[in-house]
Amino acid sequence: MTKAGFVSLIGRPNAGKSTLMNSLLGEKIAMVSQKANATRRRSNAIVMHEDTQIIFVDTPGIHEREKILNQYMLDEALKAMGDCDLIVYLAPITDSTEHYEKFLKLNNNKVKHIIVLSKIDQVKQDKLFRTIASYNQYSDQFEALIPVAVPKKQGHDELLKVISQQLPESPFLYDPDDLTSELVRDIYAGFIREGIFENVSDEVPYEADVIIDGIEEEKNIDKIFATIIIEKESQKGIIIGKGGDSIKRIGKYSREKIEMLSGKKAYLELQVTVKKGWTKDKNFLQEIGYSI
Repeated sequence: MTKAGFVSLIGRPNAGKSTLMNSLLGEKIAMVSQKANATRRRSNAIVMHEDTQIIFVDTPGIHEREKILNQYMLDEALKAMGDCDLIVYLAPITDSTEHYEKFLKLNNNKVKHIIVLSKIDQVKQDKLFRTIASYNQYSDQFEALIPVAVPKKQGHDELLKVISQQLPESPFLYDPDDLTSELVRDIYAGFIREGIFENVSDEVPYEADVIIDGIEEEKNIDKIFATIIIEKESQKGIIIGKGGDSIKRIGKYSREKIEMLSGKKAYLELQVTVKKGWTKDKNFLQEIGYSI
């Protein structure tokens, strides 16, 4: 009998959830940034491990509610916690247990979970042992605690093995050859947002989003047409840059990610438009795909 199930990746902002999901999949499909709250929507990766199909669900970080968009992001994480078969709570080794305690309070449905201690390659062994001991006081709450070092894929096999043990018997829910059930346009929009996060100043990325206006697929090249939305007129100049140098960097960065995933050449055309207060505009957020 095969197994299958949904596994939500939960943690504070910038804990490394998207990086872990991409690493377990072996392909980059989720945007990654060193800046917090880069992930806004749930996305998934379909990972096969022996006779088990694991559908990892990446989520926005658990954080305080601010704008309507932030409320949506928190709701996305909470819904993912309630809808899954298992939670993987990602805790960087340098964190205290404070964030984990907040998670326990939010896990109202008492969905079983595994703790993953990440970034263990960045500390000495005595720090690792002390951190494990600090979580062991909650040992009646979690199913397992697994240390990992994502860049080295250390602990990945053990993590997949333990997850497989926890999932229910079930036929596969997706074609085993599929990497994700996400729409290509949503993945590409994420890559462009990542390009914005990585190539412009701190303020702008959080007030920017991307709409894919169209994709034309040809034999040897994909043509992607997208619009970058920002809140202020002053941000338009930052996105475009002097002589267009900034938007060229964003385009080059995004195009490389798109080509790596598609295996084809990509032509990317970016437009920039100002929509004042869009992060607080419920109707507009719904219009561009946020189910608020």
